[in-house]
Amino acid sequence: MFIAKVVGNVWATRKHPRLGCSRMMLVRPMDPVTGEFSGEPSIALDCRMDSGPGDTVLVMDEGGSARQMLRDSKAPVRTVICGVVDRITHWKERRE
Repeated sequence: MFIAKVVGNVWATRKHPRLGCSRMMLVRPMDPVTGEFSGEPSIALDCRMDSGPGDTVLVMDEGGSARQMLRDSKAPVRTVICGVVDRITHWKERRE
């Protein structure tokens, strides 16, 4: 799993039938503490989270878990948006 920023929508003229009403979003990994991008953009499915460009999201990037979230063991998917992040809090550990 990783934190990412939705940087755009992805449109396709045809989509695999098992993907149903899922929307394809372009997400880019980011450092949750600094907010800086930390990787290349990738496509992630959003089936129930209703995320959009500019949202910070939690992304599952593992095929088996992604298919479990879709409740379809045969879906051709690897990366799924599994949550929209409201706020990130970073706690610094105090050492005495």
